[in-house]
Formats: sequence, C-alpha cells, structure tokens
Amino acid sequence: MLEITDLHVAVGDREVLHDINLTIPDGETHVMMGPNGSGKTTLLRAIMGFSGLVVTEGTIVFDGEDVTRMPLHERAERGMGMLYQRPPTIPGLKLGKLLEVTAGDGDGRIPALADELNMARFLERDVNAGFSGGEIKRSEVLQLLVQEPRFTMLDEPESGVDIENISLIGNAIARLLEKDQHIVKRSKSGLIITHTGYILDFIDADVGHVLCDGMFKCHGNPREILKSIKTHGYQECIACQRM
Repeated sequence: MLEITDLHVAVGDREVLHDINLTIPDGETHVMMGPNGSGKTTLLRAIMGFSGLVVTEGTIVFDGEDVTRMPLHERAERGMGMLYQRPPTIPGLKLGKLLEVTAGDGDGRIPALADELNMARFLERDVNAGFSGGEIKRSEVLQLLVQEPRFTMLDEPESGVDIENISLIGNAIARLLEKDQHIVKRSKSGLIITHTGYILDFIDADVGHVLCDGMFKCHGNPREILKSIKTHGYQECIACQRM
C-alpha cells in the first residue's frame, strides 16, 4: 500500500529526514518510536502532503501511484487519513457539519459512531473549541471512522489521554484498522507514532521502527523494541544499528 524510497525532507534550510525507506503492505499496521525531535511527525506530514516542508529526494508511492508531489486533498481522496497530535480549533465550524461533509449526504452512521465515542453532545460545538485532550482525540478518531481511510496515520493517539479514554480510543482505532478481522481479510493499513506503547495493548502491530536523528535505526518486533528502549534507551538501538 505504501512504499517510500530514499526519501529526504527539508524544513526551511535544514534537512530533517535522511534516506528514509519504508514499505507497508496491505493489511499491516506499523508503529514508529523515537526521541522527541527525531523527525517522526515530519515523516507523517510528508506522507500526507503538508505544506511547510520540501521533499528534496526520493519518492512516496501510495497504492501503486507516485504521490510525492500530489497535494494533500488529493491524497485524502485516494484514501489517506491522519490523526494529528495537536489539531487546531476551528471557530464557526460545527463538528457535526464537518462529519457530514466528510461522509457525504445521506450517511446515517454519524449518530451511532458519535454515541460509540461519547461525542454526541459535541456535534453542535465548534471543532475542538474547549475540548479536553481526551475529547480532542475522540473527535479525531470519530472523523477518521467517518472518513474510512485505507491508510491511517496516527500521531501519538494516547498522548494526553486518561486511562478510560485510552481504552475507548484504542478499541475504536483497532476497528478502524480492521483488527477485528482475520489477518488475511484485512485491507486497511496504518502507521502509528507512540512514545508510551500503550496503544499496543489494543492493536497488534506487525512491525516496529525506531527513528533517531532523521534516520531509521532499527526495525523489528514492536514489543521487543519497546522493551529494549525502556531498559536501555534509544542509544541501544543506535549502537545495535552501527554493529
């Protein structure tokens, strides 16, 4: 579904990502870990097509199509979706109206999905206006459930969320990524940034990656990588990669 080859990305006059190679097949969920400032969010933004950064080398191929220079809205139309770490407040735009536009006219799923995420009372409120951290994350997940992207990127879905909301959000994300289906029947894929690893309690990720200093340093079993990081820190991954 996603194939990134020799990707280099600059923000301003500084190259943030160097020689990124990543392949995510249909039906697989990958997690990405790394210290603050290592370039994880920049990678998601580059895949999604955000402005403010420049792909200086390499390619991003989504579903067999080169989308490296494609604008963000066209990538979304092709099936990409993203949960933001710090989404903006949008004064004057009701959450319910945003969901209606995303889903298209006549979509009757919104009330049931809003109830599932305890967001029904927020549908008449401006997007993210006065929302708590957990409410913002539930709103973001609700928007993704309505959008139904084939490829979902999640930037720290458990950040700033209490234990009760982690369970609610984790289970919804698992359904979004078709974790309730047998692996051979899954068609949706995902890439998740996590610092704590809590999301792994709800999602059986297939592959883990460690990003340090704008480069991938390690790939492997997500839980084994997380255990190593908790025990030895990220320097162990860097030392292992050098060997």
